[in-house]
This record gives sequence, C-alpha cells and structure tokens, in this order.
Amino acid sequence: MNKRINQPARPGGKLLGLAFNADDGQKRITRGPNFFLVGGSQETHGVMQETAIKINEHLDRKGKQMADVSIQELRHIVEDIHHG
Repeated sequence: MNKRINQPARPGGKLLGLAFNADDGQKRITRGPNFFLVGGSQETHGVMQETAIKINEHLDRKGKQMADVSIQELRHIVEDIHHG
C-alpha cells in the first residue's frame, strides 16, 4: 500500500524576491515555477531573475525541489551562484 496516500501533502517552497529601488515608475513582476519576484530597478530585477533561474537550474541538476532544501543549503547555492 502506498504510504503517501495517508500523508498530508508537503507544501511547496517558493523563493520570494522583493526590491524597492525602482525610481522609474515601472512595476516589475516575474513569476516562475519556484519563485515570485516583485519590484526593483531594471538592473536589480534582472539580477533577481538571473539568481532565481540559476537556483532552479541547480535544483534541477540535483533532482530537488525548493521544498527539499534547507535554508542553509539554499544559502550555499546562492553563494555558489554569486561567487563561483
């Protein structure tokens, strides 16, 4: 018998990116499979997009979902992306 039937569904993890440095009047919103990004200047929003995409690529290579990684592991992934 499948154990998952009796177990509650595990909530999915999402990355939320917020930035407040837009001074051009534009409202920037980007949604992806594991992320939701809001605000920022064109440059800042672009950095958030690139980071979120690279995090998803990293998770895909490892066969993991956002909900599968700890906050500490997510920090290591982001450090690798920006310093690797």
